[in-house]
Amino acid sequence: MSGAALGIEIVVVFFLALFLLHRYGDFRKQQRMVLFGTLLAWYLCFLIVFILPLDVSTTIYNQCLTDQEEHAAIPAISPLPVNETTRNSSVTPTESLSKSCYRPWSYIPNGIMPVFWRVVYWTSQCLTWLLLPFMQSYARSGGFSITGKIKTALIENAIYYGTYLLIFGSLLIYVAVHPEWRLSWYELQTIGITAANTWGLFLLVLLLGYGLVEIPRSYWNASRHGHLLVKTYFKAAKLMTEKADAEENLEDVMEEVRKVSESIKYNHPLRKYIDTVLRKCPVDYQEKMGRNMDDYEDFDDKQNVYPSEKSLVKLHKQVIYAVQRHNRTHVQWQILLQQAIHLEDVAKNETSSTHQFVHSFPSSEPAGWFSRYLYTPTVEWYWECLLKRWSYRLLSVLLMLFSVAVVWSECTFFSTRPILSLFAVFIQLAEREYNYLYIEMACFVTIFFLCTCVYSTVFRIRVFNYYYFASHHQTDAYSLQFSGMLFCRLTPPLCLNFLGLIHMDSAISHQQKQQTAYTSIMGSMHVLSFIANGFYIYYPMLIVILCIATYFSLGTRCLNLLGFQQFMGDSEMTSDLIDEGKELIRREKRKRQRIEDGENRRREWKERYSNSRDDYATRNRSTHEMKETNYSDTVNPNANRQAKYSRTGSRTERDCIELLQDAEPLDFNADSLTEDPLDAEAGRHAGGRYLSMSSSRNRIFDDV
Repeated sequence: MSGAALGIEIVVVFFLALFLLHRYGDFRKQQRMVLFGTLLAWYLCFLIVFILPLDVSTTIYNQCLTDQEEHAAIPAISPLPVNETTRNSSVTPTESLSKSCYRPWSYIPNGIMPVFWRVVYWTSQCLTWLLLPFMQSYARSGGFSITGKIKTALIENAIYYGTYLLIFGSLLIYVAVHPEWRLSWYELQTIGITAANTWGLFLLVLLLGYGLVEIPRSYWNASRHGHLLVKTYFKAAKLMTEKADAEENLEDVMEEVRKVSESIKYNHPLRKYIDTVLRKCPVDYQEKMGRNMDDYEDFDDKQNVYPSEKSLVKLHKQVIYAVQRHNRTHVQWQILLQQAIHLEDVAKNETSSTHQFVHSFPSSEPAGWFSRYLYTPTVEWYWECLLKRWSYRLLSVLLMLFSVAVVWSECTFFSTRPILSLFAVFIQLAEREYNYLYIEMACFVTIFFLCTCVYSTVFRIRVFNYYYFASHHQTDAYSLQFSGMLFCRLTPPLCLNFLGLIHMDSAISHQQKQQTAYTSIMGSMHVLSFIANGFYIYYPMLIVILCIATYFSLGTRCLNLLGFQQFMGDSEMTSDLIDEGKELIRREKRKRQRIEDGENRRREWKERYSNSRDDYATRNRSTHEMKETNYSDTVNPNANRQAKYSRTGSRTERDCIELLQDAEPLDFNADSLTEDPLDAEAGRHAGGRYLSMSSSRNRIFDDV
């Protein structure tokens, strides 16, 4: 199994990153460069999270081997006291030295992990500090050529990259002025890593303090159906306002595109740029606008004022943004409407005595085997109305306890004697028994919870409309790449903070233990002692203040005072928006009900009159056959005359007959049609309420 676990996790993590990118991004419409950059950034960050527990278990095994070698060499050198021989060991001498070291099932051979971490870390840092900012500006640019987009991206990032060069140059000058420092390349590299981790830790504590409180509270609120329904009404009112603004913005941009398209004719040098802009517009607007020009009408530079290429680039950028925003709000409105209808159905079914879940608008798609045999209406009622609520409450309590453990450990992880960090206690208890599976699972669950708190906060952040994460393929390229940048900057300090929580980082625990391969890549923090002994230890304690502020919703109240509408239970504006959202949902339900009733009536009429037409067709066909049998002898003398009129029923007549059949299904049937026009005239009366007159008319014509 050497290296097999590493290979399996590398493959699994790739598909996990691909799944998330498919959920938030759009593989068909977004640029390949954007998708590749975001996928690579997410993939590298998830690799750090999933592979770090394997590194921890391998390090514990190597530490056990080192302790055994030292214990075997100590009697041959000098009989040191027991305290001296076990000072550097993480376990008691009677337990660790008497037991043999068991090799973990996921053991990774020496030399693999340092190379792996070096590739993963430096690739992610190059992405977040150099490539992704450039790709972000490139994707947002409205240029019509690759050269133009690259030029725009370089101009937008000039200040960004210039700041890096200024800091690096200042550092080199400072080192040159103080020759007593004699910093090597390794120490300069460590300073750069420390600076990046310090920036990441500063943002990490802010996001983590919010997520530790908000995630357990969100699951608790999800168990309260009434609260969730009211909040959905509030969201519906806000989203409808945003949806109206997006539609109005799109109309204004499309009007400007129409004016520019009409002014620039087919043979103008800028016409190719207009065609590129038109292809980015919605299809219905393309059909309305068209080109609106005549081939014989040429452009004249002396009479008309034409837009410049720079203005067209700006217009192109506006079109991309307006279309993306319009599509996103439309999809979000449909999803929110479905959620509101489902919550209303749950509220109605809670008082049902039949214990059968009834939907207001059943799905038109046929039920699959899962719905027919497993997730039946009875099972759905028990889950939606009873079990789901208590499951969410139980999960919320477990997450709350986990959050309390994280906050306590963040405030006490610097204490090594006694050990106050709960996660360090759990890991060292498992280390004494060499329970590597428990160590890996405990490490993975802890890191996964920390990452969930941080990443979910990144997904919930909304910086106006510039950064906004939306599922169902509605996240734009700028937001995708911005999330990749944040992940690459937050994941390394988060994992380093986790190693400090379990006392696997010597810069925090001050113990002479074997370091993980990940810590060795990060370098020794003692180069900057004021950061290692000050900022890294005491700054995470601010998480307590942030958790208290999040619990009392201080940020939400501040935004509400600034004019940003937030969900506040005791606010009059919130009550007005809830009433407005309820009316919007009611209106959409009536509209959907009318559409469904119309489809049902149309289906019923079609089924009813298709059956009646079949009955009349059968009856008239039998009548016509009897008529031909009875009068075949009298009709034979006129066979030549009938042959002359045969095949005279044209396509137009048959089309008219089909229209009459739809208009008058009771009095007419096309099956009575014969090849002779005269017989067709007689058959029309025979098929309806004039059936009694058909025999007399036939006898009159037969006498003639």
